[in-house]
Amino acid sequence: MLQRILESDNSTSSLVLRLALGIVIFPHGAQKLLGWFGGHGYSATMGFFTDALGVPALFAFLAIIAEFFGALGLIVGLLTRVAAFGVGVTMAVAATVHASNGFFMNWTGQQAGEGYEYHLLAIGITVAIILNGGGRCSIDRILAPKEWQ
Repeated sequence: MLQRILESDNSTSSLVLRLALGIVIFPHGAQKLLGWFGGHGYSATMGFFTDALGVPALFAFLAIIAEFFGALGLIVGLLTRVAAFGVGVTMAVAATVHASNGFFMNWTGQQAGEGYEYHLLAIGITVAIILNGGGRCSIDRILAPKEWQ
C-alpha cells in the first residue's frame, strides 16, 4: 500500500499539474483555516458549512483540512496521491453545491453564484495526479525506494 502511495513517475507534467493545483487551492484552504487572503477563518467557516449549508461537522472539518494541508502536500509532493484525493473529493462536493448555478463561472455577475467549471477542472487534475503520482521534484520520489520508481 505504501508503495502505491509513494511511487511516482519522473515527469515534468506531473510536477506542473501538482504545483498548479496546489498553488490555486492553497489560498482557499488558508482562507478557511487561518482567515488569510480575506477569509473568515476556521470557526466562521465551520459555522457556514454546518449551519448555512447543513454539512455535518466532521465533513466540514475534513474539507477545510483537505484544502489546506492537501494543497501543501501537492506543492511539496508529499503523500501526493492522498493530498490529491482529499482535494478531489472536496471539489466533487463543491461541484454539487455549485451545480444549481450552471456550468460557467460568474464572470459578469449575472448569475446567482459560481458554476462548477472550476471544480471540474480541479477534479480532472486530481485524477491525473492520483494515476501518475507527484512526478519530478516530489518528496514522495525521495522517500520511495528506487526499486519502486
